[in-house]
Amino acid sequence: MADSWVNSAERIGADLHLELSGPGGRRAALTRALREAIRSGRLAPGTRLPPYRSLAADLGVVRNTVADAYAELVAEGWLTARQGSGTRVAERAEPLGARARVPKKAPPRARGPRHDLRQGTPDASAFPRTAWLASYRRALQRAPAEAFGPGDPAGRPELREALTEYLARARGVRTEPGRIVICSGFAHALRLLFPAVLQGSLAVESYGLPFHRELLAAAGVRTVPLDLDEDGARVGDLGRERAVLLTPAHQFPTGGPLHPARRAAVIDWARARGGVILEDDYDGEFRYDRKPVGALQGLDPERVVHIGSVSKSLSPALRLGWMVLPERYVDDVLAVKGEREAWASVLDQLTLADFVESGSYDRHVRRMRQRYRRRRDRLVEALAAQAPHVEVTGIAAGLHAVLRLPPGSERSAVKAAVWQGLSLDGLAEFRHPEAAMTTPDGLVVGYATPAEHAYGAALNALCAALPPP
Repeated sequence: MADSWVNSAERIGADLHLELSGPGGRRAALTRALREAIRSGRLAPGTRLPPYRSLAADLGVVRNTVADAYAELVAEGWLTARQGSGTRVAERAEPLGARARVPKKAPPRARGPRHDLRQGTPDASAFPRTAWLASYRRALQRAPAEAFGPGDPAGRPELREALTEYLARARGVRTEPGRIVICSGFAHALRLLFPAVLQGSLAVESYGLPFHRELLAAAGVRTVPLDLDEDGARVGDLGRERAVLLTPAHQFPTGGPLHPARRAAVIDWARARGGVILEDDYDGEFRYDRKPVGALQGLDPERVVHIGSVSKSLSPALRLGWMVLPERYVDDVLAVKGEREAWASVLDQLTLADFVESGSYDRHVRRMRQRYRRRRDRLVEALAAQAPHVEVTGIAAGLHAVLRLPPGSERSAVKAAVWQGLSLDGLAEFRHPEAAMTTPDGLVVGYATPAEHAYGAALNALCAALPPP
């Protein structure tokens, strides 16, 4: 028995294992091996086979052996041969047992959601492919050779410099490139900070992402909830904690900024306690009916860790975020990050740097701000027309709204949404399990996620799922 591998990627694109064995000589063995590869599905319809001379060299046979085997399989209908196109597996060649594997009538599949109104993701169809590709090309052309070797765990200097200028201009952040560490998003930032850099319990808002609380719990960090009211987190209730996590520009998910008096109060607390504030600036670029709320970090860069990403503004698929750190934490965070496997892609970093510096990022954010505002307005109009008894809150900024429901109706509304083919979350999903405040009934509706053409149908499904007055 002779085994041979055909491994020229330029010829067929992948390795091909052929067993040349059995009676009848090398030509008959090759014919059987190719026929079996097609029958079994290892050579799919349309696959281009190697030229005679190349395959003969790989298998250690003469060229005519391959030519004769190909000719026989063409005559049988397994292969096709056209001038300029080479020899290919025939499109009608069906793998052995293919018909048996596919039943005449497939069993019914469980119906998944047709409409996605979950919070947390932008409209994926709106990703600026052309502008991003242009930035990628420019970044690749300008990248120094050292960018493709071991680099700085803080991230590419080009991106840190671009972010320094952008965050100062757009978010009021005061920093310098040496105090920015690139990460893959907010969750990665938490993993870098806890428990190696920050220890002890962490105060959090009584509503927030369960995933973040679970991540912290896995790191041995106890989270202590702070109640919320119309002015945001009640930071006056902070106790012995040495750190607090806030969403001051737009509380997640209830909406609304932290009141200016409370912004000042939490800075005073951090100074008096020697504590630190973690600022989750998850959607600070998207505001509609109010003046921009600058970053809390601008009030005291040595007491606030400012964390942001492009997951809402561009795409969560990019896995690019940043931490703006007090100077005393930079070295410790870099020591934790150390392993290169945890770094964000250098090419993505260079591309984002160009995307920001060229003005493409600002143009994209302005365009999406207008689109999401129109979507928010359509949501409000649909509810006013079809469910006027439902109050909409948290709509001055961000990519989601909270629908306040009659007491006791949240669970049934979520179930009704499932029947309507709609995916969304109830407000109770985000409540801290130890929160003392009463949980109002509501739905968290992300109006950014659906593609533009599907948004109207998603709103109709939402209104159909809401409880009657």
